[in-house]
Amino acid sequence: MLERLFKLKEQGTDVRTEIIAGLTTFLTMAYIIFVNPQILSETGMDRGAVFVATCVAAAIGCFIMGFIANYPVAQAPGMGLNAFFTYTVVFQMGYSWQVALAAVFLSGVCFILLSLFQVRQWIINSIPMSLRTGITAGIGMFLALIALENSGIVVDHPATLVALGDITAFGPAMAALGFFLTIGLVNRGIKGAVMLAILVVTAISVLTGNVEYSGLMSMPPSVAPTFLQLDFAGAFEVGLISIVFAFLFVDLFDTAGTLVGVAQRAKLTDENGNVPRLGRALLADSTATSVGALFGTSNTTSYIESVSGVAEGGRTGLTAVVVGILFLLALFFSPLAGMVPAYATAGALFYVAILMMSGLVNVDWRDLTEAAPVGVVCLMMPLTYSIASGIGLGFIAYAAIKAFSGKVKEVHISIWILAALFLLKFYM
Repeated sequence: MLERLFKLKEQGTDVRTEIIAGLTTFLTMAYIIFVNPQILSETGMDRGAVFVATCVAAAIGCFIMGFIANYPVAQAPGMGLNAFFTYTVVFQMGYSWQVALAAVFLSGVCFILLSLFQVRQWIINSIPMSLRTGITAGIGMFLALIALENSGIVVDHPATLVALGDITAFGPAMAALGFFLTIGLVNRGIKGAVMLAILVVTAISVLTGNVEYSGLMSMPPSVAPTFLQLDFAGAFEVGLISIVFAFLFVDLFDTAGTLVGVAQRAKLTDENGNVPRLGRALLADSTATSVGALFGTSNTTSYIESVSGVAEGGRTGLTAVVVGILFLLALFFSPLAGMVPAYATAGALFYVAILMMSGLVNVDWRDLTEAAPVGVVCLMMPLTYSIASGIGLGFIAYAAIKAFSGKVKEVHISIWILAALFLLKFYM
């Protein structure tokens, strides 16, 4: 049955290899079951319900990716998108988390339509690589600021806006330890390095009395506090259109980039470098996003950590299915997830931020018409505390700089349209 479903022999793999690959991928991305509830619960969402929604959305995405697209790519609620959900849509713009969930659902539906009508390829190809890189790096910088703020390493200051906090306090010290430990374990090639660092910091916190021990396993919490709690009436306000677009935009490029990267690493691309069954793979992301919103979590996306499973020999969707099963088993560890303090996940956030910023090495810094918009995106996301604002200002800057530099022909029509829409939004 497994051979018929996943074509194991055709891809030069077997069941044992795929299971090991799935376990490896899960260990490298399991930190999301601790970090996602931590971030989304700040909006007032029930932490236990978000924990369940995270695991369920990840499992559904993995199963669709495995059975329908047959790719060794794992899914889970995405880093960056959960921060956008909490810190921009809810905190900065003042919308309720119920409205934000509805916006996530609508972005998933739009993603599905783009995948079905094959519009996604036009959008992906029309956005210059420099802007795509800048958006990813900017989100990384935004996550870094959140990590520093949540841990108390960076604090607000009336004169300078930000300042160094008391790094000798327990929280900041533990956040730094978690970050250093993560880098050390990753550099040594230890599987599940990020999750191990989170658990070590949490264990120290319990032993020192800074966190109360509440057990390791139990039946999964109720998902009722967030299940189907979407406010569609609020989501159809004019101001939410740009939010739906931002969710869709970031998810689309994050997913496409991850799929191409993993497929190339696994040597699953065709002779032209294209990814076969890309439409099915994108459908997995978009469907999981919509279903995840119904349960109570932000956008679900493909994880670049899937490369770790590919490195262990994962070549088919069976790898993704194994990851999905492990996420369902993780449902029974909610007490452990509930004990993890914010400073314990700060190191993981900072590590992920560094990975997201690494793409800046591919920007042509000698061409200021390409580099300057990247700088705008990267700096404005954390400084405005808004991913959407950073994206919008980046598009406006790209169009304006190219125009003033006499390079109007290098700007795709879609860039002009998007820049105009964002400019209109800022004036409204």
